[in-house]
Amino acid sequence: MEHTTNTPNHSSIEPAYLQDKVVLITGAAHRIGAQTARLFHAQGTRLVLHYRGSREAAHRLQEELNDKRKDSVVLVQADLMDSKKLPVVIRNAVSAWGQLDVLVNNASSFYSTPMGSVSEQQWDDLIGTNLKAPFFLSQAAAPYLAEQNGCIVNIVDIHADRPLKNYPVYSMAKAGLVMLTKALACELGPEVRVNAVAPGAILWPENDMDDITKQRIISRTFLKRRGSPDDIARAVLFLVRDAVYTSGHVLTVDGGRSLNS
Repeated sequence: MEHTTNTPNHSSIEPAYLQDKVVLITGAAHRIGAQTARLFHAQGTRLVLHYRGSREAAHRLQEELNDKRKDSVVLVQADLMDSKKLPVVIRNAVSAWGQLDVLVNNASSFYSTPMGSVSEQQWDDLIGTNLKAPFFLSQAAAPYLAEQNGCIVNIVDIHADRPLKNYPVYSMAKAGLVMLTKALACELGPEVRVNAVAPGAILWPENDMDDITKQRIISRTFLKRRGSPDDIARAVLFLVRDAVYTSGHVLTVDGGRSLNS
């Protein structure tokens, strides 16, 4: 007998499929996380925005969105390196509105770790934020997501497939997150879909990068331009709202760069 679930058919998605769904986004105070929050909020969702140390930015974003729709955004603060706090993050998200429909694992550490200089602290931080925390957040969220036929979207990286020079630990962590995406799609289906978005040249690192390096990166894209956080946010939205028969997939958003060796 064919197994069926209560997933929506394509004709039922528009226009209000996301209305009042509850979306938890980690690392939501800045950059891709903040733009994803704005885009989902515009779709009518209720948001739980996680931040670690960016309290002022998180509160500004909450105020911005709540001004547009009253009492639609709550904040949760946590250091995702503290594994004991991860189930608490999920419980706080659920308690806000009594459900959880979407988890976006966006929070990430990113910095160079050239071979010969890597410390155990750097290893723990990069593996912890990019792989360990998404796994244990997903594990804690899974029962609630299953109740809603919800989904998980992980933000990975094109360097999960092609390692970035001087970033071996980060590249390995993101490769692990790709496999986590596929493994959880297997483990949590059919109730929960799990997918990922792999950005390319979207935002420059917060540390200095010279203009020549930036131009070389852009020149390797087929589209000959840098992407934007909105490009990633729209990819996440597509996987949540439209790709209802997609699970275990990594959607690459890099202007073709990863194909141009």
